[in-house]
Amino acid sequence: MPYIIQTSNLTRKYGSLTAVDSITLNVEKGEIFGILGPNGAGKTTLLSMLSTILKPTSGTATVNNYDIIRDNRMVRRSIGIVFQDPSIDADMTARENLQMHADLYGVPVSKQADRIKIVLELVQLEDKADHFMYTFSGGMRRRLEIARGLLHYPRVLFLDEPTIGLDPQSRDHIWEYIRKLREREDMTIILTTHYMEEADRLCDRVAIIDHGKIVALDQPSALKSRLGGDTIILGTPEEQKLFDLLRQNSTSDSIQMEKGEVRVTVSNANYLLPAIIESTVASGIQIDYIYINHPDMNDVFMHYTGKDIREEQVREKSGRMAMMKRRRSR
Repeated sequence: MPYIIQTSNLTRKYGSLTAVDSITLNVEKGEIFGILGPNGAGKTTLLSMLSTILKPTSGTATVNNYDIIRDNRMVRRSIGIVFQDPSIDADMTARENLQMHADLYGVPVSKQADRIKIVLELVQLEDKADHFMYTFSGGMRRRLEIARGLLHYPRVLFLDEPTIGLDPQSRDHIWEYIRKLREREDMTIILTTHYMEEADRLCDRVAIIDHGKIVALDQPSALKSRLGGDTIILGTPEEQKLFDLLRQNSTSDSIQMEKGEVRVTVSNANYLLPAIIESTVASGIQIDYIYINHPDMNDVFMHYTGKDIREEQVREKSGRMAMMKRRRSR
């Protein structure tokens, strides 16, 4: 299988901070490849190097067989990018936004009208072509940004958190468009996301990055199977006491504690749960609730990073709101 992206010991440092730490990675042509990681793990820095926005401190990478340093102009011609933050002009129509992008990327004038029509149809915005952007919903704007990234026939499309901030229905629509892109455009898609369901349902393979390193890489189903069983989640105000008890009883080799919960990974939850309940009752530990989960991508994420992706989402949302407030106050 040919590789459309290859990296070898790719590294980016900011002074003493190593944002991306010697990453070696191969992405196959036609893949939907997911990149997951906590805030500050190096996801955006990695994408920025692959898209030639940042130069690596060391290491090498090729995109569509072009070196990101020596052949950076050809790399840029080979890729499309949809950033997290909106980057469209709200005072222009959808068609005008696409027209400006087509001019910037050198799409031949003779092909621009047809290409704009095709990408608008792909994201089902053809009836909104001459509407101003300030009349668009968040989901419609995101779809237009994806259409804009496709205008110049890229071989690789980078999507940085493409559905962040969207309602579930709009998110489902974006997923549908992403699947269509691969089928209709013969395109490789690199996706960063905080939504574990998105990674599970969309991606052929997923890389989890933490502290600038790849800590896991495989198909979502394979990553989930590695966890080795069910997860018993016990809600308690005495999580440290419960954690110590389960460790002492050798209940499992995988016990994790977070605020208000203890998670125990076992091969057979139905078999072990009665013994866990009996020991906690005998010890007088308060249990507020108990859930049994089959492994999902959030469990995978927590296993490899020690962090809960839901808390990451809350922190990111809070940070984005604070940034917006600062912008408004200026």
